[in-house]
Amino acid sequence: MAKPDVSQYQSFDQITRRLDDIVGAVRDRDVSLERSLDLFDEAIALGSKAVELVDATDFSPEERAMLADEGPTVEKGTDKGAAPQAGATTESKGPAPAEGASAS
Repeated sequence: MAKPDVSQYQSFDQITRRLDDIVGAVRDRDVSLERSLDLFDEAIALGSKAVELVDATDFSPEERAMLADEGPTVEKGTDKGAAPQAGATTESKGPAPAEGASAS
């Protein structure tokens, strides 16, 4: 399946409007499964485009401070706030309970 062309969307406003349209269309009971899957593919492509826009954005010091106040951020070239890499281990407090077991 060919990747949907989302090159016409150049701003978050355009992307969010199109995503809203997609949500509305998918909720319509008369839309076929095939069309819904095509819309889903387009939504994924739009999400990737939005990530590209964020990655290319140069934030002012004031914007960076405002974003820092809202939670952890990831700066280009750093691992701050990044999720653990595949294969990385995290500290564990012991084995997970077996499925169906109850904690006493």
